[in-house]
Amino acid sequence: MPAALCDIDALAAASATGVLWKLTESGRQLDANLVRLAPGRHIAPHAEPDLDVLVLVVSGAGTLAAGTEGEPLPLAAGSLFWLPHGSTRGITAGDDGLAYLTVHRRRPGMQIGRAR
Repeated sequence: MPAALCDIDALAAASATGVLWKLTESGRQLDANLVRLAPGRHIAPHAEPDLDVLVLVVSGAGTLAAGTEGEPLPLAAGSLFWLPHGSTRGITAGDDGLAYLTVHRRRPGMQIGRAR
């Protein structure tokens, strides 16, 4: 059944940092996380080989380093970015911090099979 999950604005306004919320409903096909970075903090550049990711900035500002060349892209509240699988990306929070929501297809869980 459809359900209200959280108040994004209230969570993003909190002073806590890190993962503030994550989608945990059983049977879901998506993963989603609300992340808040303190001012000047960053997520190191990395590549996601398998999943496309949507990033929605909900508060604050910062930059998105996409790829290994070119200028970082500005992030501001309301910005929506698509990060295609295989792309390299890094996120840096601005002077007031940055809160953003990520959404992507759920990774299959680790499974243990029987030896044959």
